[in-house]
Amino acid sequence: MKKPFFYLAIALILLAAILMFNTIRVKHSIEAVEKVEVVSISEKAIDHLEEAITIKTISYNEEELFDSTQFELFNNFLINTYPLLNSQAEHKIFNSYSHLYKLEGTDNSKMPILLMAHHDVVPIASPALWSVHPFDEGVKQDTIYGRGCIDDKGAAISILESIEQLLKEGFETDRTIYLSLGHDEEVGGQKGAHEISTFLKSQNVELAFVLDEGGAITQGLIPGLDQPTAVIGIAEKGMVSLELDVMMAGGHSSKPEKETAIAALASAISTLSDHPFPKHMTPVMEEFLDAVGPHMGISNRVAIANRWLFNSIILNQYEQSSQGNASVRTTTAPTLFQAGIKDNVIPTMASATVNFRILPGETIETTVDYVKDIIDDSRISINIKGSGFDPSPISSVSNAEYALLSKTIRSMYPDIITCPNLVIGATDARYFSAICPNIYRFTPWKLSPNNINCFHGVDERIGINEFEDAIRFYRQLIINFNNLE
Repeated sequence: MKKPFFYLAIALILLAAILMFNTIRVKHSIEAVEKVEVVSISEKAIDHLEEAITIKTISYNEEELFDSTQFELFNNFLINTYPLLNSQAEHKIFNSYSHLYKLEGTDNSKMPILLMAHHDVVPIASPALWSVHPFDEGVKQDTIYGRGCIDDKGAAISILESIEQLLKEGFETDRTIYLSLGHDEEVGGQKGAHEISTFLKSQNVELAFVLDEGGAITQGLIPGLDQPTAVIGIAEKGMVSLELDVMMAGGHSSKPEKETAIAALASAISTLSDHPFPKHMTPVMEEFLDAVGPHMGISNRVAIANRWLFNSIILNQYEQSSQGNASVRTTTAPTLFQAGIKDNVIPTMASATVNFRILPGETIETTVDYVKDIIDDSRISINIKGSGFDPSPISSVSNAEYALLSKTIRSMYPDIITCPNLVIGATDARYFSAICPNIYRFTPWKLSPNNINCFHGVDERIGINEFEDAIRFYRQLIINFNNLE
């Protein structure tokens, strides 16, 4: 009887030794960087962002609500506000309101880079809940309020200000710099970024680097990590909406059949909710854990360093929150349900729309197949609604471009760590994957539990210092890429 206990003890000791060895040898490999000099920013920059916010470039799903006069005002704003950029750069306009600027470099051996943003914004759902006017208030104390501050006029104006300031300083670029400003990102980007990327591809342009929105500087948003973290999107999920339709006998509500169209469809939706897509440890999640693990507490470090043993525990932990769950599986979200015309009439038809955000490694096709297998009801017609898209390619974290982006962030924001991550929403950047393998998604806004809900929500805002630092960040990024061989 003693030998089995002896062998068990030896096995446990060996297991503990392996766990601790793996944990100890995993150390963060972030090299120290020198903090860059804090340059002065034009006082007019804040005025320019305020003015941009007052222009109601709202994207609606209903095309008849589109207000072209507001987008014309933004066109004029660009010309009047950035004279050096408009005089020194080649400027093309796509579908009247999306812009592509090209600052020609002097060294053709260096591949161009592209900085992206969009100037359309989402509508205001609950204006009465705002403490300020979403398009008129501007600066309040040390904060800039207004729809678009975070998404995405703040980034657009920061990039424009950084380039205009460099040109005022006499900056001459070796590397060609493109700037893309889309006008319809919030409704899919088909007329803006898609057209711009198609044009660049037709010109045989190949890009070394693309930077768009999608990541931010977070604090208190990553479980087990207290240190401020710059989250850089290296991929984004795909998307497809499926329409579920069922047609059955209707009639008077006084004599219903055992099952109605509404009941059958509700059952199908319930089945989908009860059987979520499997959770996976994707390559993006692996890179994320490798980056943040060494900065966490001992229990998290042990688990992350020994994923061969704790993989399921890590996945189970992440699926507890909506953000974490979206990072480890294809998500299912019923968004529309239509049936019936009168309270005493049983409808013959019921329809529902379910939106899926697709994890890298899966596709629209595999998503549709999974839904059909899970519902397994021949009465339910399942069809793709509109146009979806597969997940984007995954950009490398081991190349000079990612390293330079990470170094620039850390030189601007001391005591910060950087990590790759998956963008769970959609950005215009996905359209450029055919002409650039190195696409990253990051804007230097500081997000925490205190302000994360103002994104697309109430009282959207950024600090004045935060905005000025963003201009410095883009300015330094351009300089650093110009010096990169």
